[in-house]
Amino acid sequence: MRPIREQATNNGQTYMVTSSTWCRRALFSREAWQKLLIDTLYHYRGSAYLLHEFVVMPDHIHVILTPITSLEKAVQFVKGGFSYRAKKELGSNLEVWQKGFSDHRIRDASDDRLHQTYIQQNPVRKNLCERAEDYPYSSASAGFELDSVPQGLKPVISDKTDTARLEGAPFQSNTLCGAPDGSRPQSKISSGGAAEAHPSKSKTA
Repeated sequence: MRPIREQATNNGQTYMVTSSTWCRRALFSREAWQKLLIDTLYHYRGSAYLLHEFVVMPDHIHVILTPITSLEKAVQFVKGGFSYRAKKELGSNLEVWQKGFSDHRIRDASDDRLHQTYIQQNPVRKNLCERAEDYPYSSASAGFELDSVPQGLKPVISDKTDTARLEGAPFQSNTLCGAPDGSRPQSKISSGGAAEAHPSKSKTA
């Protein structure tokens, strides 16, 4: 039986969200696509969600956000908004996204730091750059304005994260293809660093 996703409305909860491209195509290896996706993220910032962290990888995205309406609507704005703009501004009729997305509710300051580090180090692990701050399509790069996380997720003291726990722990499915925007099981990181398989929800465009 599929687990029921907890209601993610405007309750101040923060989530890490992952969504992959259809057939895991490297659509976001193109600069125009990367920039348009980041512009889309910022277009809905403040109206659909608060934006805390992101990275645009060649075939998937990771975002930490706090929904203002609901989690499903927040992700739909990003995915649907980008698909619309890609067709209009880039002249593309390609299917962009696998259906659904993976999400993990950020539990506390330590969990936030764990997922923040995972996002920032993703391009480094994939040999796209030597340092996180050198990758221009990530919030680790200079110049991106981000929203502060809710007060309950702010660390009371400096908190050292064991980044070794993040190695080889996928947040996105390894499935290469499926129906456009097709639902696939996806993996998440637990607070103990172990991968946990959970089916993704399929409400987004």
